Amino acid sequence: MQIAQTIGERVLNNVQKVIIGKDHEIRLTLLALFGEGHLLIEDVPGVGKTMLARAIARSIGCSFRRIQFTPDMLPSDVTGVSIYNQKTMEFEFRPGPIMAQIVLTDEINRATPKTQSALLEAMEERQVTVDGVTYPMARPFLVLATQNPIEYEGTFPLPEAQVDRFMIRIHLGYPTKTHEIDVLNRQSDHHPIQDLEQVVSVEELIEAQQAMRNVYVDDLVKAYIVDLVTATREHPDIYLGASPRGSLALFSAARAWAALESRDYVVPDDVKLLAEPTLAHRLIISPSARIKNVTARQVVEDTLKNTPVPGARARVR
Repeated sequence: MQIAQTIGERVLNNVQKVIIGKDHEIRLTLLALFGEGHLLIEDVPGVGKTMLARAIARSIGCSFRRIQFTPDMLPSDVTGVSIYNQKTMEFEFRPGPIMAQIVLTDEINRATPKTQSALLEAMEERQVTVDGVTYPMARPFLVLATQNPIEYEGTFPLPEAQVDRFMIRIHLGYPTKTHEIDVLNRQSDHHPIQDLEQVVSVEELIEAQQAMRNVYVDDLVKAYIVDLVTATREHPDIYLGASPRGSLALFSAARAWAALESRDYVVPDDVKLLAEPTLAHRLIISPSARIKNVTARQVVEDTLKNTPVPGARARVR
């Protein structure tokens, strides 16, 4: 697991030159990258959502495209379109911006549901179908989406099927006074993103992703993950709990976290640490609980308190 930790620290140190004081959030971003998932960054304007995505893309030698979602966008603006070539008398596929390895979908909730749905196939099946022809996505493939949860005018809430495809959701939050002063000092001449260099190649990233799959997860820990997800479905304040995709997301995130910690095994504390960022955005609070201001984070915390943690046992090699 040394390769995963080495690459992770390299990317972390590089992104820290731009995103200051958000080490844990950057590590969660790396989980989506190395765990072959997708990331939803949700927070108020101006806290560095887009800059985090750009810093990650610059740190890795992958193709990068940015999609600025607006209400007038069409699905073909995302996936691409087939154009008739009069010289060859054939249709040619012009790939859209989604056909890149790292895709930043900025303000994703400003696109209409029809345009948002253009991402579903790409995010889940790693392919795009246009005019009946299927085009595979390049590997690795990561969607980094940002949205503002405060301003609702001119926005379209993400449907449950779309939100469920994000492995992790993070919130950056405001920086501390010391960190904000550091931001001012670093940007006095120019933005540090301009000096950011690539520190990881595609081959190294794929090698790290392969290393994640070799992390051992005991059956007791797997049962603990399933028990947590099942508890969200049975919680009295929940209208709709996490799906089996939520179990897979927590499973993959825990393995990625262990690898970044240079461990070849997952412990229950990894699962507890990652339960909220992998499960909370998948939960739908019941109307009666919403009146009482119950949040998905509170439900996950309640689930962690009431779900027994498995004990240890000898690993048979």
